[in-house]
Amino acid sequence: MWLAGARPKTLPAAVVPVAVGTAAVSSDTFIAWRCLAAMLVALSLQVATNYANDYSDGVRGTDDDRVGPLRLVGSGLASPSAVKRAVIVSFGFAGVVGLALALAVTPWLLVVGAASIAAGWFYTGGSNPYGYLGLGELFVFVFFGLVATIGSAFVQVETWSWLAAILAVPVGVFATALLIINNLRDRVGDAASDKRTLAVRLGDRTTRMLYSGSMLAAFGLIVVVSAAAGRPALLLGLIGLVAAVPAIAAVQRGATGRALIPVLESTGRTQLLAGLGMTVGLVIG
Repeated sequence: MWLAGARPKTLPAAVVPVAVGTAAVSSDTFIAWRCLAAMLVALSLQVATNYANDYSDGVRGTDDDRVGPLRLVGSGLASPSAVKRAVIVSFGFAGVVGLALALAVTPWLLVVGAASIAAGWFYTGGSNPYGYLGLGELFVFVFFGLVATIGSAFVQVETWSWLAAILAVPVGVFATALLIINNLRDRVGDAASDKRTLAVRLGDRTTRMLYSGSMLAAFGLIVVVSAAAGRPALLLGLIGLVAAVPAIAAVQRGATGRALIPVLESTGRTQLLAGLGMTVGLVIG
């Protein structure tokens, strides 16, 4: 139950930026424990954010009628207090591992970690959650794209990596597409609950165009970066098209409600395949 509540199909958003960011600087250095620590922090933050979303939406009543992944509070399978404890434990674990990284690299990582925890909680928590204002996609791009990818490279080499920074863009776009399709699926229910996500604000047709455009743009960026950086092996990231093409086709055919659940899964697979392809491409040169 708790595993399902953690929404494992969204976890590629945590795995991919760490893998790509680390691989971007692997020719210079590779410190295994720092890579593992960064991965644990990213996964813990993702799980904590998912639990926090479950808790906050559950107590607001937003999750009373959902067609997506299991909602612990909304379904009544777990009490709000139990889910809130899971949030605290998950954020706490991320904080402890992040502290180890900060002690080894720089105390400034504590600021980044605190900002990440705040972003995870206030997505749907607090009196004025930014997820209810249509800003969720922006924060996902920043934290699960730019921050996670660039940060994973930084903890390895302790300096700025332009390659990691550029690759953070397609990584972030893939992560954003995951939230776009999630919000497209929930658009009608969110509108009824006054949850003004970007999908609610843009409407059905424009959200579908945004999703498809984001997916295709991410792959286009991989091609551009591969050519600009002289790293043809980065094109291995295009393997993600295997999962992306049917997902885009389903969205453009007008899939709604439960029919979008497989699309969400395919979007996660797209990000994972593209991310692993880019990671391998970076390692082999």
